[in-house]
Amino acid sequence: MSDYHINIFYSEEDGGYIADIPDLEACSAFGSTPEEALAEVTRAKDAWLEAARQAGKPIPPPRYRPAIYQAS
Repeated sequence: MSDYHINIFYSEEDGGYIADIPDLEACSAFGSTPEEALAEVTRAKDAWLEAARQAGKPIPPPRYRPAIYQAS
């Protein structure tokens, strides 16, 4: 099984990096560095999946893949 895609981007508004997992609703995290944001969202993913299992909610399969744009 492939793993979930993670977006990491810098947020001027928040003054740090945001990491999110588009396939898992409201699963995101903040960090001062991209590495910190990644570590935090990995913990958030584990908690999200565990909470869904305990609540008997469906766990979506990994589907999201970003479009790759190339300049002409």
